[in-house]
Amino acid sequence: MTQMTRPAACTQPMRALELANRVRSVRSELKTRIAAGELSAAEMILSCPPELRSMSIAELLASQHGWGEVRSRALLAQVALREDKSIGSLTDRQRQALVSQLARQLGARSSTQPGPPAAGDPMPMRRRSLNEAAHKLPVRVGAHGRSG
Repeated sequence: MTQMTRPAACTQPMRALELANRVRSVRSELKTRIAAGELSAAEMILSCPPELRSMSIAELLASQHGWGEVRSRALLAQVALREDKSIGSLTDRQRQALVSQLARQLGARSSTQPGPPAAGDPMPMRRRSLNEAAHKLPVRVGAHGRSG
């Protein structure tokens, strides 16, 4: 009887290893596509594919182009979520709040980017000149705020 249970016992770790490898490869592919702009983090938060259920929200947010640990933490603090909370454990209300805040941040960021004025923008020149002025401000360095 022990001979029959032995092969079954050996296949369970192999199945677990195969599953873990599949989850890692799917996560890697999704993170690459999010970084490239082919998918949005908001889409993944709302759809919550099975491979992402145990992934932390902060890890998913940080996979976006131009995002990192600090920016992800700041967003999660605004919606009162821990950075280690998994995507699969979010309630519908938390998902909606997170996606709304993410859209606000991404919308605010795109409106401060220089470029052609939006249709119906009442003050396109003023917005552009303010953006240009902001980029010319000195960078503060050091404990006493001296510019470098």
